[in-house]
Amino acid sequence: MALFNRTPRAPLEYTRTLWMRLWITSVLMFLYAPLLVLMIFSFNDSRRNVVWRGFTTKYYEKALNNDTLVEALINSLTIAALATVASLVLGAMAAIMLWRFRFRFKGVVDGTISLPIIVPEICLGVAMLIFFARINWPNDLIYPFNLGAITIAHITFCFPFVTMVVRSRLASFNKEEEEAAKDLGASNWQAFRDVLLPHMRPALVAGALLAFTLSLDDFVITFFTSGPDTITFPVKVYSMVRFSVTPEVNAASTLLIILTVVLTAIALRLQGAKNISVSH
Repeated sequence: MALFNRTPRAPLEYTRTLWMRLWITSVLMFLYAPLLVLMIFSFNDSRRNVVWRGFTTKYYEKALNNDTLVEALINSLTIAALATVASLVLGAMAAIMLWRFRFRFKGVVDGTISLPIIVPEICLGVAMLIFFARINWPNDLIYPFNLGAITIAHITFCFPFVTMVVRSRLASFNKEEEEAAKDLGASNWQAFRDVLLPHMRPALVAGALLAFTLSLDDFVITFFTSGPDTITFPVKVYSMVRFSVTPEVNAASTLLIILTVVLTAIALRLQGAKNISVSH
């Protein structure tokens, strides 16, 4: 009976809730309407995106049969995967170091790690360009080692974000749990694996997704560090857009959006399954 005896809300509270819902809906539409338009016009049977001429999937076939576009997408996915793994390891280690230990110049180290987040990407891209040109970085290595310069630049840019996310998660950790595990006979590694790591897991997943996304769609740093024979998906799309925005570009972008959403859903699903198993 309690379900049917709800206390009616006051008119002022109802109006406030209604305006809040309208505001949130408007913000979401403002953010995601361009993506929806892009996906819809990827099926447009016209070379021009401003006029709808009919439904077709030929531009998806054309995008998938474009060897240079597919190669650029594979390069972006390879760089993003390598940068994510390296950023996850470095970012987690840096977060644990800054959270657990006290040492001289800790503030300087913390500020240095956070520097790539603060510095504009254009400055970081130019700095990477000068650095790799100065050390004569080889660009004629075999695949995927010819992606090394871009990967190193992406790791430098991405791992501070992982550090920030993991460190925020560690701030809520109760150190007494780790000490209790050691008192019960666990080694330092066992206490880290069985106590600290499960607490860090949501932040690690979030940091990995953030690093993967930042690396996958980065353009500025990649533009300055890519060699003449190495091109990534954002750089390729930019070169195509310079001439005209065709449905082929929309189709390629839609495929990338779908891929990102699927990977994110899989990661969140795995994270949810792990949380359920841990709770049981």
